[in-house]
Amino acid sequence: MKRSFKTFTAILAVSAFVSQTTISAAAAAEMLQKLGDGEGEVSIVAWPGYIERGETDENYDWVTDFEEETGCKVNVKTANTSDEMVALMNQGGFDLVTASGDASLRLVAGKRVQPINVDLIPSWKTIDDRLKDAPWHTVDGVHYGVPYQWGPNVLMYNTDVFKEAPKSWNVVFEKQDLPDGKTNEGRVQAYDGPIYIADAANYLMAHKPELGIKDPYELNEEQYKAALDLLRGQRKLVSRYWHDAFIQIDDFKNEGVVASSSWPFQVNLLASEDAPIASTIPEEGATGWADSTMMHADAEHPNCAYMWMEHSLKPKVQGDLAAWFGSVPVVPAACKGNELLGDEGCKTNGFEDFDKIKFWRTPVADCDSQDECIPYYRWVSDYIGVIGGR
Repeated sequence: MKRSFKTFTAILAVSAFVSQTTISAAAAAEMLQKLGDGEGEVSIVAWPGYIERGETDENYDWVTDFEEETGCKVNVKTANTSDEMVALMNQGGFDLVTASGDASLRLVAGKRVQPINVDLIPSWKTIDDRLKDAPWHTVDGVHYGVPYQWGPNVLMYNTDVFKEAPKSWNVVFEKQDLPDGKTNEGRVQAYDGPIYIADAANYLMAHKPELGIKDPYELNEEQYKAALDLLRGQRKLVSRYWHDAFIQIDDFKNEGVVASSSWPFQVNLLASEDAPIASTIPEEGATGWADSTMMHADAEHPNCAYMWMEHSLKPKVQGDLAAWFGSVPVVPAACKGNELLGDEGCKTNGFEDFDKIKFWRTPVADCDSQDECIPYYRWVSDYIGVIGGR
């Protein structure tokens, strides 16, 4: 039987995953000690909208200057989920990846990325102190990534249907009539990735406190079953499980979708087209992502890769990217004086909400909040089952 790409990447993700308890023993390639001449190109796996050269909007271009200054041509492969990123890095042929926390430690444990020599990145000292030693890219004091951007997973909604911002995620989790008097069945979406189980767990933390969930990424059997049951009920409401940002945009414009978890990127693009779209973080809070640029253990263009990591931390690049994606810069200096972001842009995008966001990370059995938790390979197989109606 021919496997779908989604199933294939899920299988790769499972095979790549190593328990977090063994991460400290994972030895990747030795880090570069001295920067040399560029090799002429660099290949990057990135989230949609993360690396722009002005093709979508000429005002947003942080690639052209880099190529002219370094002679390193930037090649980009877009990935729509963390599992897809892990699969591509396992496949090889890429130098860098903009990995979220639910992929980064898997890449370290799988020996797919190498330590970063921060001494070769002069702008490292300008990074937000909250991110320099973040556990999703730092293992035993060794940095395996350079912070890139961060932000929340927002509830995107149609303002013609919701005259006021929805107060709860229940509009996508529970069957109900929406403010326009019509049901939410077939008019909402959910994210097409196993990490979305954490969104269900986050919702249950507020609405079923008796479950005792302390961390949406650390679930025992009872808590995990409750999250899956919520998602099985949600399946009857969902018109599509989205992973392609541009398909989700089209669904909101043309297919009658009115509410979904999303990224600020989609919200910004739809708003730029004057679509009746806005976003909010409901009362239950939100999951989120803190992304790091990580370097493949067998990177063919290490010098260009280091040049890109340094370039990515320039305040102008950080500010422009934050304005485009709706994210938060990892360099606080980017929050002032950027024409595209504006001096209030960082606050608007959530700079002060860092401690409120439950950042993506890979679930492991050896967890901190309780004796034992459901590991990620179960999340992968069971979420495929949820989507398939099992």
